[in-house]
Amino acid sequence: MKSYWRSAAACQSADPELFFPVSNAGQALEQAAKANAICTGCSVRRECLAFALRTRQSHGIWGGMTGEERASRLRLQRSAEPAVGETSRSQSA
Repeated sequence: MKSYWRSAAACQSADPELFFPVSNAGQALEQAAKANAICTGCSVRRECLAFALRTRQSHGIWGGMTGEERASRLRLQRSAEPAVGETSRSQSA
């Protein structure tokens, strides 16, 4: 995937530190809410989130999700995938 989306991102003119809160409490929550508000109106939000998930970005708000939210999403995706070597009953019958 090309990174054209970066030049179209709504966060281009925002302070980058806004997207990297230092904690999960107090002013950092307000900071995260402001960053998410920018993401909400962004036309390339999906591309940004896809990039963060694909490259395993563990810090910052990308595509409207925190590092913890992305990690949780990845865990859910992995748990929904069949284990290596597993086949469905219809394939083995």
